[in-house]
Amino acid sequence: MIKTMHKMGIKSNHMYFAGLCSIGLACASWMVSRTTERAGLDRADRWGIFVGEWAPTFFAIGVALRMEETHRDFEEPRMERFEEPQAVRPRTHAGV
Repeated sequence: MIKTMHKMGIKSNHMYFAGLCSIGLACASWMVSRTTERAGLDRADRWGIFVGEWAPTFFAIGVALRMEETHRDFEEPRMERFEEPQAVRPRTHAGV
């Protein structure tokens, strides 16, 4: 899933920004629910918590995308990059 998102052009910074927006939206939804609805503080808390729970998911996906962006070269080594292994000379007890 992360590779697919990366190929689609979604960057880690996009997910970090979505996480920060989620935090701001959680605060805003809590304040709006608290002031405009007559359901009380409990309902406002539920709205804030519901939206606020998205933030860790966005940050986790951002970290996974950052790893995908920085570790692309380590996926599968290509055989043409490496030379033939050279014969290793056995060591003696004297270390010579």
